[in-house]
Amino acid sequence: MDQDEALSNLNDYNEILQSEVYVDLERLRMLARHGIPTQLRGEVWKYLLGVQQADRSKELSSSKTRSCEYQQMSKTNPEISKRIRGEVTRYQRRVPELKNKHYAETFENIIIAYLNANHDIEYSPALVFLCAPFIYALEKEDDAYFCFERMMQASEEYDGSNPLKERVARFMTLFRYVLPELCNCFEEEEVDSNEWITSWLQHLLAKEMQFNHLVRLWDSYFAMNDPLEFHPFLCLSILRFAKESLEDLEQSEIRTMLLRLPSLNMNMVIADAFNLRHETLERQMIEEGDL
Repeated sequence: MDQDEALSNLNDYNEILQSEVYVDLERLRMLARHGIPTQLRGEVWKYLLGVQQADRSKELSSSKTRSCEYQQMSKTNPEISKRIRGEVTRYQRRVPELKNKHYAETFENIIIAYLNANHDIEYSPALVFLCAPFIYALEKEDDAYFCFERMMQASEEYDGSNPLKERVARFMTLFRYVLPELCNCFEEEEVDSNEWITSWLQHLLAKEMQFNHLVRLWDSYFAMNDPLEFHPFLCLSILRFAKESLEDLEQSEIRTMLLRLPSLNMNMVIADAFNLRHETLERQMIEEGDL
């Protein structure tokens, strides 16, 4: 995007966000699918995730309510704090965008508050990866918490009706159909597909994808009605773009690449994923019609 396009895009966002009465969520979603300017990402995510309501008349009161609610939440758990600090230190070495020291405390507060409010959920290092984009994008800690909570709730609801084992099996079927040569290559090299597929599907690529690519991807995801249904096609698209490189590698190198993804053109990957999904659904309809 050149400078004039970027400025025009920024103006389009500001026009929506500065509306005095009502934020046009449909228009906001349409824009967000193509990426959100860095300086506005946090504000837009709040609307897309339903943390901030479109009705501007309630904005101040709802913001105060969120702030009070978060303030009253327990953020103490010495045992978990220690584990979070260790994981955050490792994560910050990888992600320069979050190297600032004050971020470490924010990670602790948000993750412990979430675990204390959801006793059925156990701590996992993946929570650091999943929480990071919200800490980066949102200025206020309570806003970051509630956006993180919304995404986690949506993920848990989806997991409830779509068990991970079934999703992995469905993905493998798609993988074999769309990229048979690469699938055979992985089998010949004895790559443990369960390891990387499980992580890719369960954590929305938060562990594997370069940070700037991840926040760009989540711009599109939060603008969709069904991002978790779309996600497997995005994963296939990544494999399609990386196919030639992966086929030249040996087992350990393939594993390394799948668990630390290279630089990607996210606009192209996302567009390709939409095409893949359309082609797959079209093929299913044709096959069902032939039965």
